Amino acid sequence: MCDTCGCNITDGNRHLLRADGSHAKVTAVSVLNKLLQHNDAQAEANRALFDRHGVLVINLMSSPGSGKTSLLEATIKALNGALRIAVIEGDLETENDAARIRALGVEAHQITTGTACHLDAHLVANVLPKLDLENIDVLFIENVGNLVCPASFDLGHHLNLTLLSVTEGDDKPAKYPVMFRAADAMLVSKTDLLAVLDEFSPDKAEDCLRNLASNAPVLRVSSKTGEGMREWLDWLNRRLEHYRNLRRENRSLSPAVQSEGRRLHGLARPDVRFKPVSQPETV
Repeated sequence: MCDTCGCNITDGNRHLLRADGSHAKVTAVSVLNKLLQHNDAQAEANRALFDRHGVLVINLMSSPGSGKTSLLEATIKALNGALRIAVIEGDLETENDAARIRALGVEAHQITTGTACHLDAHLVANVLPKLDLENIDVLFIENVGNLVCPASFDLGHHLNLTLLSVTEGDDKPAKYPVMFRAADAMLVSKTDLLAVLDEFSPDKAEDCLRNLASNAPVLRVSSKTGEGMREWLDWLNRRLEHYRNLRRENRSLSPAVQSEGRRLHGLARPDVRFKPVSQPETV
């Protein structure tokens, strides 16, 4: 889909396609391949910078309205300064989410992508000079709300966190396997609404994730009531400790970037499969 709608091209990498750019006179497919290669190179540069400063970077992904910003607000309040947090927000327009984070006294920078439905490594790199990385423990990157494209781009981060709101279908992991297979943890969010949304089964959602051969932990969280926040913060602290232990050995973490999602962005043309619909029996 993305080599059709053009979402591979963002304000971060558009300079590569200008008349004097390095890919100005090549075919569309080769341009898309080159853009992904440039993205991967920039992501490695971003990650090397994070590692030099010991900053754990987590990419938050979900559909729009699943509660990513609310989770960050609740996390900042619950930590109460125990960890030094910073946030990069991604949306097509507005600075609304960054303003919510700044209102809590935490550094936040908004990336507006215009028409692009995901962040890429170049867009993130443009923000990094504004961050005081020496004084950050964990950097959250709240990606653009989208259950497809964000899982296909390495931003230079270390971990993927995928949210699934109970206001969505509990079979989303089965319908959007690229996103959920990449998750290092899945948070079932807005659990305070389960009392009035009995059609959503957290157990079924977890079964759908397990059917993807994923052993990622599944945490149930309500940013509103605080349910599950202790388990979420325990997971965060354990991952930070693990990352710091790796850095002492001059090692790092690399995120899962899904190859089948990258095929949608130009590394190869996706297979288009049509499944016939059974005809109803006639009397």
